[in-house]
Amino acid sequence: MADDNKDLAGSLAPRRGWGFRRAGSGRAGYGCPVRYVGRAALYLALTVLFSCDAGAADKLRVEVQKTGTFAWELAIISERRLDRKAGLDIEVAELASPEAAKIALMGGAADMILGDWLWVARQRSLGRLLVFAPYSTAIGAVMVPSSSAVKDLAGLKGKKIAVAGGPLDKSWLLVQALARESDLDIASQANIIYGAPTLLYQKAANGEADATLNYWNFCVALEARGFRRLIGMDEVERRLGAKGPVAMVGYVFSEEFARTHAAALSRFFKIAAEAKDILAHSGADWEKIARRIGIAGEAELALYRQTYIDGIPRRPVAEEAADARALYRILAKIGGPDIAGNATELDHGTFYQNTEMAPQDH
Repeated sequence: MADDNKDLAGSLAPRRGWGFRRAGSGRAGYGCPVRYVGRAALYLALTVLFSCDAGAADKLRVEVQKTGTFAWELAIISERRLDRKAGLDIEVAELASPEAAKIALMGGAADMILGDWLWVARQRSLGRLLVFAPYSTAIGAVMVPSSSAVKDLAGLKGKKIAVAGGPLDKSWLLVQALARESDLDIASQANIIYGAPTLLYQKAANGEADATLNYWNFCVALEARGFRRLIGMDEVERRLGAKGPVAMVGYVFSEEFARTHAAALSRFFKIAAEAKDILAHSGADWEKIARRIGIAGEAELALYRQTYIDGIPRRPVAEEAADARALYRILAKIGGPDIAGNATELDHGTFYQNTEMAPQDH
């Protein structure tokens, strides 16, 4: 379930030119008027000119899904002018889907997108050297109505289950792996329907499915409407060997970009962490988000906010990578070549190590 809150989070992403181009254009003389009033004035003007060019911001082209929490963070960065402070010129474009973002990155139209480490690993196995930096551990859950008699995965045998993301979705594969530990082949012993997360959310809310596996924001919406979590993906991960919450979604960029823009990436990660910290502690910003995404109830907003906060990665990248390697072995085994290609182990270069992502606890 790699999508960043697909279809529900509201279109909050800043569009191109959203005040991000502030700290210099890289064009000689731009913003530095030269007055030819004597030799001393000329020298002074040239000094100012070169100082302006030297301080030109590093450009970072980011492609974001029209709906998603990454857009909220970029909006915070823009509103608080964190990009200026970091000497970054962040150019943002909205795209309609995660697949469009992947195409933009692979085609050289973007420097960074959100994606998952499984896709990055797959690309690396094909010779495309992408890297992954943790963004969020918020994922999803298997949800059932509060009145459901189902108490565990075994109780889903013969039931209708609505699964977002398709048959090769990571969360669905991990659920299947856990179910097999109880001798349940859930994919064949239950009635599985696949579809878009919005559609499956509606089916679940209307009672057209006995259970649903969906993205975290839809789980929050269902929980606010009386559904309960049969099992969260965080618990699935732990029961399959993870030592802590795993960031399945992260920032994705190329190794080449990391080599040539290491300092800019470091500054970006710092302000991204600062934006997360602001959202974690700012009730006023969440009130704005509530209005934009159509949340009317305080209880639902509180659930949404807490799930977002709980999803902020706070572990060292090395620990994230170790858990990802453990889960990758399971995914490669159950998903086969369609998921992992010929790689049975997660490439050690998958995770970008030079990050400072986690905000400090208060």
